Amino acid sequence: MSAPLRGVSGEQSVASADRQLSGTASEINQPFAKGRKAARVRSWPERVLPTPPGRGWRSRPWQDYALFVVLVAPNLILLGVFVYRPLADNIRLSFTDWNISATGMNWVGFDNYTEWFGRSDSWQIVQNTVFFTVAAVVGSMVIGLGLALLLDRKLFGRNVVRSAIFAPYVISGAAIGVGFQFIFDPGFGLIPDLLERMGIHSPDFAQNPHWALFMITVTYIWKNLGYSFVIYLAALQGIRADLMEAAEIDGASRWTTFTRVLLPQLRPTSYFLSITVLLNSLQVFDLINVMTRGGPIGTGTTTMIYQVYRESWVNQRAGYGAAVATIMFLVLLIVTLVQVRMMDRGDEK
Repeated sequence: MSAPLRGVSGEQSVASADRQLSGTASEINQPFAKGRKAARVRSWPERVLPTPPGRGWRSRPWQDYALFVVLVAPNLILLGVFVYRPLADNIRLSFTDWNISATGMNWVGFDNYTEWFGRSDSWQIVQNTVFFTVAAVVGSMVIGLGLALLLDRKLFGRNVVRSAIFAPYVISGAAIGVGFQFIFDPGFGLIPDLLERMGIHSPDFAQNPHWALFMITVTYIWKNLGYSFVIYLAALQGIRADLMEAAEIDGASRWTTFTRVLLPQLRPTSYFLSITVLLNSLQVFDLINVMTRGGPIGTGTTTMIYQVYRESWVNQRAGYGAAVATIMFLVLLIVTLVQVRMMDRGDEK
């Protein structure tokens, strides 16, 4: 029969635990012993206090400011030389009667601006600019989105088709303009021939002001379609697939999935494209100059940017052309600010 257990007091338990811990620490320190004396090793790591704020080199205000200046200064210098300085010179020239062949200039105040607002052809030019810009933005974005949706799936030869859609964007606008002149030519052009075969009388695109502007707009959309297509395609590939699958599981139709799930995800991309395509369309010069030279019949296809060229270089009125460019800049600035504001509100929602 085993001996009865003896009671152990609290002090004896604590002393026994201390001896066990001491023995464990001695065993840990054995590998570090040198000779007969063992080096004392702390069983717990030292507590490292955090560096007080304001002592790290990166937190010094002057060094952060110096780094900011080094990174931003080159860009500011380039913007000042190639953007802000020419803009200021253009605004200054808009208040003069300077022309390229003259040696001097006279201050005329707001005469150039009042002349532009008083001319009857100015409003025709504004209408041409608005029609061309709106049609270019809407057409390229809608068709680009449709093609992106069509090719955002596994199809045979889709990479070749994608490259073919994007290729016209990198081709010279002058070369494309010459090519589309032949396509719309009433004598042997492809478009008039197709219309005649369908029993539709083909108009003379180059001689009718309305059809001439339509011809330039179609050419521009075809050329720049690849840009919107590539941007939308990249955005579609970044959308989470589980969102679309969840909508299908819930019984949503394709149209509901497109309008309620897909389009909200593409809203930032659409805002970005609307701004960039708008800026590009307002700067179109090569297509107009090659295909119609601003005509037919006066200002049939003249836009504001082409009027700047015509007044400054053809009519030798650089001051008046600078005034038109300044008006165009102010309108474009207002439209861009409105678009950016709409983009911010869309992100907040």
